[in-house]
Amino acid sequence: MNEKLGIAHFWAQGDAVSHAITLALLLMSAVSWTIIVGKLFGQWRARASTMSAMQSFWNAASRTQALDTIRQEDRTGVFAALATDAVLAAQAWEEKAEHGIHSAGVDAGEFIGRTLQQSTLLAQARVERGLTFLASVGSTAPFVGLFGTVWGIYHALVGLSGATQVVLDKVAGPVGEALIMTAAGLFVAIPAVLAYNAFTRANRLVLAQLDGFAHSLHAWLVAGVRLDGQARAATVTALPAAHAH
Repeated sequence: MNEKLGIAHFWAQGDAVSHAITLALLLMSAVSWTIIVGKLFGQWRARASTMSAMQSFWNAASRTQALDTIRQEDRTGVFAALATDAVLAAQAWEEKAEHGIHSAGVDAGEFIGRTLQQSTLLAQARVERGLTFLASVGSTAPFVGLFGTVWGIYHALVGLSGATQVVLDKVAGPVGEALIMTAAGLFVAIPAVLAYNAFTRANRLVLAQLDGFAHSLHAWLVAGVRLDGQARAATVTALPAAHAH
């Protein structure tokens, strides 16, 4: 009796539709758990490296040293990418300031600010990568499982059509196997929803740190003021003609 109500029996009794639904749920679950494990590992790396990378970056004696340091210590890559784009934008403005950019009314603050805004958006997309899939799985997997249940019950009733006498034992087995699909859909959806909510909350902190880092980079590269690892104001050489307007 137990063998007839097992997963193997359910698979053997299913048709192409039920098989396709089962494989879809398995695929959704596998991809979801891959994203969850990858993001958990990524968040662990971020917590272990972000603070030390920031401190080393602001304590560096030069731009080159600061970039080399943050590229080595920032295991997430998002802060290093933001710093690299900002410094490259500052260098480009310095090189081209005498050849049209400055005379056109674009100062260092505006030029670097635009670069930081674009880089922040790219970093945000990188941080939130995979969350859309988790949200989609969390919202659709229960309905996929429910569709599998409805189809399984329909398949079971079709198999009983034409019978002169319906025995409860012959109905309970197929219907019980069909209900497994609903449970499977919830099993896929619940971890995805919980992970999505947890990662969304964790990403808020990372995005807030990115926003603060972008503002600090802007102040450093435009006004020549930065904060060292002990959060004390330090003055460095500002961009040439940064305050022309």
